[in-house]
Amino acid sequence: MLTVLGLTMVAAFMVVIMTRRATPIVALIAVPVIFGLLAGAGTGIGKMITDGIKDLAPTAAMLFFAIIFFGVMIDVGLFDPVVRAVVRVVGEDPAKLVLGTAVLAGVVSLDGDGSTTFIVTTSALLPLYLKLGVSPVVLTVVAGLANGTMNILPWGGPTARAAAALKISPSEVFVPMIPSLIAGMVVVLAFAWHLGLMERKRLGSIVIRERVLAGAGATGGTVGGDGGTDAPVPPTGGTGDSALTAVTGAHGNPKLMWFNAGLTVALLSVLTLDLLPIPVLFMIAAAIALAVNFPQVADQQEAITRHPKSIVSVVGMVFAAAVLTGVFKGTGMVDSVAAWVTGIIPSSMGPHLAVITGILSIPFTFLMSNDAFYFGILPVLSETASHYGISAAEMARASITGQPFHMQSPLVPAILLLVALAGVGLADHHKKVLWRAFVVSIVMLVVGVLLGQIPF
Repeated sequence: MLTVLGLTMVAAFMVVIMTRRATPIVALIAVPVIFGLLAGAGTGIGKMITDGIKDLAPTAAMLFFAIIFFGVMIDVGLFDPVVRAVVRVVGEDPAKLVLGTAVLAGVVSLDGDGSTTFIVTTSALLPLYLKLGVSPVVLTVVAGLANGTMNILPWGGPTARAAAALKISPSEVFVPMIPSLIAGMVVVLAFAWHLGLMERKRLGSIVIRERVLAGAGATGGTVGGDGGTDAPVPPTGGTGDSALTAVTGAHGNPKLMWFNAGLTVALLSVLTLDLLPIPVLFMIAAAIALAVNFPQVADQQEAITRHPKSIVSVVGMVFAAAVLTGVFKGTGMVDSVAAWVTGIIPSSMGPHLAVITGILSIPFTFLMSNDAFYFGILPVLSETASHYGISAAEMARASITGQPFHMQSPLVPAILLLVALAGVGLADHHKKVLWRAFVVSIVMLVVGVLLGQIPF
């Protein structure tokens, strides 16, 4: 009975999420409560949920203060020089422009928010694409690949979800996967350079399209995408600087630029050393960033509340996930389901469950949300893998390798924003990006296996 209830609960949760019958927060709370009561939890369900909250509180704290820290860094214009440098370096060479797109998207992706990455990237570089006649689809492909690869950062979402679902530290998952992340970004840069060379060859002699650029620079202008239809173009400036000002740097003090850069580098460096828990590091860094950049209390409060949507949705999701993980474990469903899965998996395949999970994460996270996969499926696979000596951390590492592919899913709002800003069709984006995203995911998985971070 527990096996049936457990599988039905996971299926019901996935259906509710995928059909958008409820938000992830509502689904994470309502579905497990209903099934927990059906499993006979009674008033004991309160302790189960409380235990889950205690386990996930550090992850929620990490996400809360990571969003504040990187939000402050974007608000004060830390990444503005990078954007301007990229725009200056690429000049009017399509190959350099596309490569610069990958670099810029990768750097801005450090804040863990895909929407911010795509807004900054398109605002700064889309005018150059239109000016040179480079296909905007190339921009969406490269930006999507870079952001998807960087999405495995602990504060990006999937790594935190995997860690929360399996009740382990995000650093246990992420730090060993840094070589895989680097390898993935190398492949992304290679794809970007190749696409740029193809655009350079296609265009031949460059013709500056001033008429198109002027149209793009006006609010509400339109430009034909690869799909052949007109789509709205975001208000942008000729070089990207004026558009960037509307997105970042509006609250910055130029005198603090080097301090903010040093603080960010120091934070990222200490994160990899595992000297302190990641939540503690982000709490300290956020406090320093707020105190230095906004000496006035009112300004600090405004800076904290400037990103309420990201904070509420992400942190709320983690605490809501405590209901699912608490009930799943407290009722014994996870043990029962794991025993059933173990029974149907051939013993010869058991030792390879980590690699199997990595491969499954590619289509699964594309066809369903990260919430459904990491909170509904991964715990079951991990519990089964434990019978074959595979740790939860190793399963979590394998599970995040499908993120470059996941980020191209129509279920991801950020990718819909990207194609809308660039004025291209999602189908045109998918034609060019899906096979490349698959390659990046496989490379990350293979590197993890070769370095022993993911058991084969």
